[in-house]
Amino acid sequence: MNDPAAVLSILGPAFIAGLLVTATLVPFGFEVLKRGIVFIDLAVAQIAGVGVIFADFLGWEPQGAAVQVSALSAALATALLLTWTERRWPEVQEAIIGVVFVLGASGAILLLASNPHGGEQLKDLLVGQILWVSPSRLPLQALIYAAILALWFGLGARLGRVGFYALFACAVTFSVQLVGLYLVFASLVLPGLATYYAVRRRRLKAYTVGLLGYALGLSASLWLDLPSGAMIVCAMALVAMLTSGLERRSPVLEKAA
Repeated sequence: MNDPAAVLSILGPAFIAGLLVTATLVPFGFEVLKRGIVFIDLAVAQIAGVGVIFADFLGWEPQGAAVQVSALSAALATALLLTWTERRWPEVQEAIIGVVFVLGASGAILLLASNPHGGEQLKDLLVGQILWVSPSRLPLQALIYAAILALWFGLGARLGRVGFYALFACAVTFSVQLVGLYLVFASLVLPGLATYYAVRRRRLKAYTVGLLGYALGLSASLWLDLPSGAMIVCAMALVAMLTSGLERRSPVLEKAA
């Protein structure tokens, strides 16, 4: 594609969507790494996806408010369940999260079994269609994310266990419908993991990892004509590995100096 205006019209909204998702999920990524519940977003996102699929199964309007309510209700119910299990059986919480994910994935497959377009719908849920993000959708998404971040940074630890899971469920639900499950997991975990050993400016470095991943992945997908979601995940993983290597060397160099 040689027309700069056409390239910008495609990559611009997609990159903004990635920026919004990264800005929102990075703080939650730090928290899930600290709590040792890395796969929680996969479970919550998968159940939110089941909510979307169930709404479609009932014949509701794909972009209607009912679908959003269905997805968010499913995610919040999962968040409350995981809040209870973390309090009741904290030593096996990660295993419970894995079971919830598998049950959600199985439920999605069962709901789509009779749908002739079920395979494509499941693919969209997992990989997303970030290149086809509607620019008109982004302002509302930005407001939602701003509210989520305001609550997170304003209340923080005062949210408690229930508040954390509920707010996290909201962030993941809106993100998975925007960019897909794989990108949600990558945006949540990779920036925090890459900067795990950072001694200064960790949040800034984590945001940089996420944004570089989206920028490089989108550009490479357009240039190589490969699926954008998968390309972004690979690009972000590469940036994360390079960043992690530099961060792990930094304390050694500082100590030697």
